[in-house]
Amino acid sequence: MNIGIMGSGDVGRILGTAFIREGYEVMLGTRDIQKKGVVQWLADNPGAAAGSFEEAAKYGELIVFAMSGDAAETVIRMAGVKNLDGKVIIDATNPIDHTRPPVNGVLPFFTTMDESLMERLQKLAPGAKLVKAFNSVGNPFMYKPDFGGQQASMFICGNDDEAKQTVTGILTAFGWETEDMGKANAAGVLESLCILWCIPGFLRNQWSHAFKLLKK
Repeated sequence: MNIGIMGSGDVGRILGTAFIREGYEVMLGTRDIQKKGVVQWLADNPGAAAGSFEEAAKYGELIVFAMSGDAAETVIRMAGVKNLDGKVIIDATNPIDHTRPPVNGVLPFFTTMDESLMERLQKLAPGAKLVKAFNSVGNPFMYKPDFGGQQASMFICGNDDEAKQTVTGILTAFGWETEDMGKANAAGVLESLCILWCIPGFLRNQWSHAFKLLKK
């Protein structure tokens, strides 16, 4: 299956490499294919490709939203909404407001609990099958993380059950235990986990952790 990654920052490149290691073909969607990080990623991953957001959207049978949350709607329009129709989309974005600094370690968001970023993106691309995932952990731990033998939990949500099954299979291969939190209206709660995950980092420079749902 071909994977189209929307975004060429750390998250996009790390997830792109992870999919390559699992045997997928990957195209990185970017505004600038000559960007230093993109050129190095291509050199490190022979056979991978980079192109415009539109090219990556057309290429991918499965799409990953790995762009900055505040650029997500613009990127979708650049990619072409029709190019996303019918496709499973892993939404790793968070609505971080980069115009304001954290306060006491708490990141500001530009959304409210009444409408998450994923819900906005789902409305913009109604024919796509969005599944929130990978947004509640730092990018160094997205692929096969090692937490002393404990398998961390990755929380997902989305309106399409088959799409969530597809994403669960990917998460399992990537070393995660998947916890399905229901429909898209749960996305605001999952996006808030980004805030919670970052607090120890901002307060104590502690960035090497993940969430685990304990069940009896």
